[in-house]
Amino acid sequence: MELIDAIILGIVQGLTEFLPVSSSGHLELGKALLGEHSLPEESLLFTVVLHFATALSTLVVYRRDVWEIFSGLLRFRDNEETRFALKIVLSMIPAALIGLFFEAELESFFGGNVAFVGAMLLVTAALLFLADRAKKTHRPVSFLDSVIIGVAQAIAMLPGISRSGATIATSVLLGVDKRKAARFSFLMVVPLILGKIAKDMLGGELSLETANLVPMSAGFAAAFLSGLLACTWMIRLVRNSKLSIFAVYCLLVGIAAIVIGLRVLP
Repeated sequence: MELIDAIILGIVQGLTEFLPVSSSGHLELGKALLGEHSLPEESLLFTVVLHFATALSTLVVYRRDVWEIFSGLLRFRDNEETRFALKIVLSMIPAALIGLFFEAELESFFGGNVAFVGAMLLVTAALLFLADRAKKTHRPVSFLDSVIIGVAQAIAMLPGISRSGATIATSVLLGVDKRKAARFSFLMVVPLILGKIAKDMLGGELSLETANLVPMSAGFAAAFLSGLLACTWMIRLVRNSKLSIFAVYCLLVGIAAIVIGLRVLP
C-alpha cells in the first residue's frame, strides 16, 4: 500500500465513520478505486487500525460522557452510569462472538468485492428509509434494546452495512429517541474496537515488524485527525437531519458499486 493511498483512506474513514454510510464499505470501495490489492486479512487489519483511530477520536469528543460512566461505575452503586455501562457490555456480545468464532469467514468479505459492498449499501439504504418513517419518541435505550442493537452491530461488521446506520436505525425502529440512539451508537463501538486491537496485539498480528507499518501509521494519523475534526459537527448532523438523505446517498453509491463490480468481472 502506498503512503498517499493510506492517507486518503484514513481521511475517508475519519469522514465517514460518523455518518450512516458505512465507513468500512467506503474503505473497500476506496481500496478498489486506488488499485490496492492486499490479501483479505491484511485489508481487514488496515480497516481495524483505521477504526481504532476513529474510536480514539470518539473518546476525545465524548470524554465527559466516558468519564461520567467510569466514575459512576467506581461508586459500585445501581446508578444511571452503571446501567448504561451494562447496556454497552450487552451490546458488545453479538459482535464479539462473531469476531471470535467467524473471523476467517469475516476476513473473506474484505477483499475488494465491490459488487457485494454495493449490495450491502442497498441494505443500509433500506434500513435508513424505514427508520426515517418511525415515530419520534423520547424513550432511552433499555437492556433488551441494547441486545437487539448489538445484533445489528454484529451484522454491520460486513462491509457496506453502516454500523452507525444499522444501530441508529434499529434503535429508532425500537422506539428509542434518535439523539439517545446516536450517543449509544457512537459509544458502544469504542470498547469493541479496543478489544479487537488488544486481541490482535496479543496474537502478534499488530507486530512492529509488519511490512506496511509506515503507510498503516500514516492512515491511522489521517483517520484520527479527520475524525476529530468531523466528529463534533457530523454527530450533530446525524441527530438533526433526516436519515432519508443518507439513504438516498447509500442507494446511489450502492447501485454504482454494483454496476462497476459486475462490469469488471471476467
